Amino acid sequence: MEIEVVKFDNLGRGIGYLNNKIVFIPKSIPGDILNVELTLEKKNFCEAKITNIIKPSKLRQTAICPYFSKCGGCDLLNISLTESLEYKLQKVNDILKNNQIDYEIKEIIKSPERYNYRNKVSLKIINGQIGFYESGSHQLVEINKCFLCQNSLNKIIPDLKDLGINNGNITIRSNYKEEILIIIETSNKIEDYTNLITNHKIVGLILNNELIYGDDFLIANINNYLFKISYDSFFQVNPFICAKLFDLVQEYTKDSSKVLDLYCGVGTLSIVAAQNAKEVLGVEIVANAILAANVNKLLNNTPNVNFVCADTKKVLDKINASYDTIILDPPRSGVNEQVLTQIIKNKISHLIYISCDPQTLGRDLKILSKNYIIEEIKLLDMFPNTHHVESFCVLKLL
Repeated sequence: MEIEVVKFDNLGRGIGYLNNKIVFIPKSIPGDILNVELTLEKKNFCEAKITNIIKPSKLRQTAICPYFSKCGGCDLLNISLTESLEYKLQKVNDILKNNQIDYEIKEIIKSPERYNYRNKVSLKIINGQIGFYESGSHQLVEINKCFLCQNSLNKIIPDLKDLGINNGNITIRSNYKEEILIIIETSNKIEDYTNLITNHKIVGLILNNELIYGDDFLIANINNYLFKISYDSFFQVNPFICAKLFDLVQEYTKDSSKVLDLYCGVGTLSIVAAQNAKEVLGVEIVANAILAANVNKLLNNTPNVNFVCADTKKVLDKINASYDTIILDPPRSGVNEQVLTQIIKNKISHLIYISCDPQTLGRDLKILSKNYIIEEIKLLDMFPNTHHVESFCVLKLL
């Protein structure tokens, strides 16, 4: 059936209409005229896949990646970088508007690298094949490299088959020295990994949360800050944009005295904020992350930072000290409503909210905007070639 794509949705899929019903089409672009096959039909919407392109959009470009048409890892490799940035800017502004947020974002900070920026990749293994799932399915697309990954990661992907894993998951992390940490989840017995260690800069192997070789962490270097990254801790995947994020945190905490960093992970933003603030407290629920954060405190000589392992939802009730700035860098699900309520109750004067999901950001800003004014929102292209975008928001108590 023939369909014209009229716009992108918030997930980077093209949108068209059949019999007045919305149809979502991965890998399509506004302006495309397509033949499609329905893959899912619901009462209010359908999903479809492209069978052939009748007339390509003027925006369409040939994707650099040979797996792009099937792989679910990227959404926007088939348009220019400029168009993808404009899409992200418009998307976030529309989400803010839909949440009655009276603020228009003017700026999106580009990543210095469009390709080969990721320092972490998670791969599926099915029947001995290694790759990513197809878009919207559990069908594996076998790959030898990913154009988003750093070269140190791509070099090792073909050699992972030496481990003899038939089914499971492998996550690979790399750092500025091109050292590699491999995290494996499988019920299979691991074959000899001597060749991997010989041919690559492997610093650690973790199998089902047990260390079987080397160390269970990497050392990252961002803006001359050193960070121990434990194998199960969050760390930004784009070190180039991460450096720009650090610059923003340092700039917007220059007048802060006491900073509370919620969802602090391995303490990166706490340590950056400590360059100006007199006192910083970081809170994180992952125990390994807090262990790494305390090491990072020593690595960066920041005695004015302390860390606690606790549930963010519970910690605000127990903290009696007065903080003038809170940093919020929550997971994709956003900030718990109980936390937002407590922040408002405590009348914290300044908030820095960093978000990787515009939908939950809009939801949370709608709550906060009753008591806070938005001073600044900047977007950062943390995830080039995908629909994802990072937001940096500064709010001031009314």
